[in-house]
Amino acid sequence: MNLFKNPLFVRLFAANFASQLGTVVGNMAFAFYLLDRFGSQPYYTTLAELMYALPTLVVFLFVGVLADRLDRKRIAANSDWIRAGLTALLLVTLHYGWIAAAFALLFLRSAVSKFFSPAEAGLLQGSMDKDQYTQAAGLNQTVMGLFMMFGMGLGSLAYQHLGIEGAVIIDGVSFLVSGALIASCRFVPEVRLPNGKTSLRSLRFRQVTADFAEGYRYIRRSKLLLALLTGFLLFGFINGVFSVLPIFTMKYKLSPEHYQQYSALITIFLGIGFLVGSAVGSLLIRKLTRVGVLVGGLLLSGMLTIVLGMMSEMWVYLPLVLLMGTIMAPVNVVIGGWIPELVDPSSMGRVNAWNDPLLMLGQSLSLAIVAIVFPNLVGVDALYAVVGIMILTISVFYGVTLPALTRKPPQPSATADRRL
Repeated sequence: MNLFKNPLFVRLFAANFASQLGTVVGNMAFAFYLLDRFGSQPYYTTLAELMYALPTLVVFLFVGVLADRLDRKRIAANSDWIRAGLTALLLVTLHYGWIAAAFALLFLRSAVSKFFSPAEAGLLQGSMDKDQYTQAAGLNQTVMGLFMMFGMGLGSLAYQHLGIEGAVIIDGVSFLVSGALIASCRFVPEVRLPNGKTSLRSLRFRQVTADFAEGYRYIRRSKLLLALLTGFLLFGFINGVFSVLPIFTMKYKLSPEHYQQYSALITIFLGIGFLVGSAVGSLLIRKLTRVGVLVGGLLLSGMLTIVLGMMSEMWVYLPLVLLMGTIMAPVNVVIGGWIPELVDPSSMGRVNAWNDPLLMLGQSLSLAIVAIVFPNLVGVDALYAVVGIMILTISVFYGVTLPALTRKPPQPSATADRRL
C-alpha cells in the first residue's frame, strides 16, 4: 500500500491508532463500571456518552477556525498532552468515587479532543495525494473494524482484571504516545499553517466568527458538499443511539446475566463485518459508483436495523450484526473519501467546524432523549425501530439529491478559493 511508504502518514496513523485504542478501552470500561454500580439507573451510562458528545456544541465556534489559523501540529500534540493530564485527574475522582467530578472531567477531556480532530484531519490531508483519500478512508474503516472487534472485549478484560483505574491508566498512556508521535513529525509550513502564521493573541472574536461564517459560505457554494453534510444531523442521532444500544440490548433483553461478554461479541461480529466491507468498499465504488454504494448501503442498513430490533435469539441476532457491518463500511468509505476531495486544504478546518457540530448535536439530542425515556417509556425494540427509520430517511434524501449533483463539476474549485 503506497500510503505506508509515506512516513508522515505512518506516524499520524500510528498516533490516531494509539489514541483511539486507549479511548475505546477507557470508555468501555467506564460504561461497565457504571452499569455495575448503577445497574437500576441506566441513564448514568447514557449521561457518560453525552459527556463525550455535548462539548462540541460548546467549542464548535473555535475549533475549525483555530485549525485553519494556528499551527495544526501544536494544536494536535497539545490536545493529546492536555487530555493525558485530565485523565490523571479522572483517575483521582474514580479512586475516591466522586462520580459528578468524573463526569465533569469527561466533559472537559472531550472538549479538548474536539480541537484535535480538525487539526489532525488537516495534517493528514496535507500529507497525502488527492487520489489517496479514498484509500485512506478504506484503511480508517479497517481500523474501525478492528476496534469494533476488540475494543469492547479489551475494555471488558481491562475492567475485570485491572479495574476501572487500570483501564483509565491505559487511556492516559495512549494520549502520551499519540502526542509524542505527532510532535516527532516534520511538516512543510503550508500543511502546519495553511493560511500563514497567526498568533493566538492576534486573533479577535470578530475574526473567529467571520471565519466560521466563511466556512458556511464555502459549504453553500458547493451544492454537493452541502447535500452530503445535511445528512450529518441524522447521522449524529443514529450514532448516539448506537453508542449505547449494544450494551442495552444485552443488559436488558438478550443476556442480562452475561451482558459484558455478549456485548463484546456484538462488537466482534460488527467489526468482522466492517473489515469485510472495507476490503470490498473500493471495488464496489468502482463498480456501482459512489452514489449507488451510499444510497443502496443506507437503504439496506435501515431495513436491517428494524429487523435487528425484532430478534430475540442470540445466534440469529449476531450474524445479522455482521451483515450490518459489512453493508455500512462501504458507506463510510464513500463519505470519508469524498468530503476531502471537495474541500480545499486551507478551508478544511472551517468545514469540519460545521460537520462536527451537526453530528454531535444529533448525538447529544438522541442521548438526552434516551436518558429520559429508556427503559420506563420505551424499550430496546423501539430504539431499533427509530434508528432504522432515520437511516431510511437519509437514504431517500441522498437518493433524491445526489444523482443530479454528481453530474455537475465539483464546486468550489481550489483556484476560486485561494482568496479565503
